[in-house]
Amino acid sequence: MVNQENMKIIIAGAGIGGLTAALCLYEAGHEVEIFESVKSIKPLGVGINLLPHSVRILTNLDIDDEIAKTAVETRDLVYANKFGQVFWKEPRGRFAGYKWPQFSVHRGELQMLLYDEVLQRLGSDAIKTQHHLLSYVEYEDGIIANFIDRETGDLQAQVEGDILIGADGINSVVRQHLYPQEGEVKYSGNVLYRGTTLMKPFLNGASMVMIGHLRQKMVVYPIQHELNAQGLQLVNWVANLKEADDYQLKVRDWNRQADKQRLLDIYQSWNFDWLDVPAMIAGAENIYEFPMSDRDPLPRWTFRRVTLLGDAAHPMYPIGSNGASQAILDADALTRALIEEPDWQSALERYDAERVPATAQVVLQNRQKGPDFIMDLMEERFPQGFAPDQIPHDELEGIMEHYKQIAGFDVKSLNEKI
Repeated sequence: MVNQENMKIIIAGAGIGGLTAALCLYEAGHEVEIFESVKSIKPLGVGINLLPHSVRILTNLDIDDEIAKTAVETRDLVYANKFGQVFWKEPRGRFAGYKWPQFSVHRGELQMLLYDEVLQRLGSDAIKTQHHLLSYVEYEDGIIANFIDRETGDLQAQVEGDILIGADGINSVVRQHLYPQEGEVKYSGNVLYRGTTLMKPFLNGASMVMIGHLRQKMVVYPIQHELNAQGLQLVNWVANLKEADDYQLKVRDWNRQADKQRLLDIYQSWNFDWLDVPAMIAGAENIYEFPMSDRDPLPRWTFRRVTLLGDAAHPMYPIGSNGASQAILDADALTRALIEEPDWQSALERYDAERVPATAQVVLQNRQKGPDFIMDLMEERFPQGFAPDQIPHDELEGIMEHYKQIAGFDVKSLNEKI
């Protein structure tokens, strides 16, 4: 039997989930190697949010202070209609009574922070780039993973280990091996237009705002707390548009440039006394379009020595700030199972039993608009705006609290954890 305290674990994918898993598993006493397809890891992407349940795990890894040096500790979440009228506002993170903060941060900066931590703790050779997983073979006492250079097709390495974790994203090779008939990702019909803009801080300088409704929405939040010499703050924004059925963008691609003028035309009237959306769009250096996609929840992730984690396991719509956070929760759950169960089989089965249904609920709830359901509710009832006494506060509160329960970050149960 494998020594449960010192297994060799192979991770395919050096994204946020894979890197966090490596840190957690190493701290638990395992030997870990990460293999990444790209030639060099660069700080790609734009803003993401880390909810308190994931920050708890990063705090236990002793990297929360490093994140706080660049990230914004989110103070509140604000919902407004297309006229800029606020109908919901709630404190977030420690301002809402959690033991841990909520962070808004540049995805690439977080990934590079985790990358540097892995190299410092696990060693300079712990991450192998330009190693694309081609296939794997299980045998009685372990697993052999075969990695190639994706550009040339040349074999790079054959690596033996005890467990293989597929943390290789929405187009996961591991997932394709486990479910070869699954097919393509499911495109929602919505396209996200992402940009960052240096601009004057809005509201309290640490607010996350959701504006409009789910056919035309704007999400805005700062991702750096420091202001530059001109008093400007780096703000992340995402325009979410329901596109026509014949819209041709079907593939997840972070690098496709969007038409800025088209966005300016669509959002031209969204100039509020607290935020000038057209000026924000105009001020972005680059805007990228990205189809909002996911996959159907799987019945299981684990097949003997192989399992999935993060977007490879449960790609979801970016609603409710849960994508990266759920990947971090996966890493923690897998590590705890390996610590507490008597053997690796029991540990992986427990991980499956815990995380598959939990993440499936979030994926499906996000398809049903998640907490952003309140945006469409207000648009349908008050398309021309509302008076303050018309806001259904109790109904909105019920929707928001229900989502927190599903996503695992209601304040009472989370604060009971260590």
